[in-house]
Amino acid sequence: MHQPTQRRQDVIHAGRLIVISGRPGTGKTTLAKATAQELPACYLRVDAAETALVRAGVAVVTEGYAVIHELAVSNLQLGHTVVVDAVNPLPQARAGWFETAARARARLVMVEVELPDLREHRRRVEEREADIFGHVLPTWDQVVHGEWTPWDEERDGERLRVDSTNADVALAHLLQALRPE
Repeated sequence: MHQPTQRRQDVIHAGRLIVISGRPGTGKTTLAKATAQELPACYLRVDAAETALVRAGVAVVTEGYAVIHELAVSNLQLGHTVVVDAVNPLPQARAGWFETAARARARLVMVEVELPDLREHRRRVEEREADIFGHVLPTWDQVVHGEWTPWDEERDGERLRVDSTNADVALAHLLQALRPE
């Protein structure tokens, strides 16, 4: 006997998971938001999850990432493209996105946002203001000395590197790379 529910599930395809990573102040949030608007896509930000958890009295270590992973899977299974905005400072954090994409049967695109000009990076960190209620932004000293393991493609997988010196150029570069093959 024909089961309509199974047939519908057969034609549902998961979306793309686009994970935009980088140190604080490099422009990853600006790029992630613009990318989500242009595609369009669901936008998920680890900082928002972590800030909400802290406001709820939760001591946050990896809980914000766990929340975003589950929200990503839920949206990917609906066929949506998902743009994740997360620092992903350690190999373990980066590896989690491969697992999330596999669970949702989604194509994964990893992006590392870089800002080669240290003076510009410092200026951005020192001049920015929190856009999430209760979010405490890191200082320049915390950005420079905070946890960050440089990307190693053998260990962390391939990623697209995007120079965020010019936000419009960075967005155009990323959108070009995301075009269907």
